[in-house]
Amino acid sequence: MRKIFSALIILATCICTANAYQVLSSKELGRNEAKNQNVTVKCTTDTGKVSNQTCTLRRYAKCTGNGTAKKCNGWQPWRDLRSPSKTYSDWKSAASACCRAKGLR
Repeated sequence: MRKIFSALIILATCICTANAYQVLSSKELGRNEAKNQNVTVKCTTDTGKVSNQTCTLRRYAKCTGNGTAKKCNGWQPWRDLRSPSKTYSDWKSAASACCRAKGLR
C-alpha cells in the first residue's frame, strides 16, 4: 500500500510541474547585418487543454561580412517579447516562464 501511495505522490508531482506548450512557429530571419530567431508557442491550461494565449520569444546575432566571409558574434540570450529585459538560456525555459506568468503552463 505504501509503494502505491508513494508512486501516486511522485506521479502527481511530475504532472503538476510539467511544462506543456505547443510550438506554433519557429523562424530564422535576416541575412546581412543581423539574424533573428523567433519562436511562438501556445500555452496550455492545468487540465492540459491548449489555450488561445501565446508567447513570442526572440534571440538575435549581429553579423558582419557577406557570403563565406560572414561572421556572427554568437546568439544572444532568448527574450520574452512581453518583458524583453529578462533573458533565458534556451527558448523552452523562456516559454515556460512566459506561460507561468499568464497562469498557464
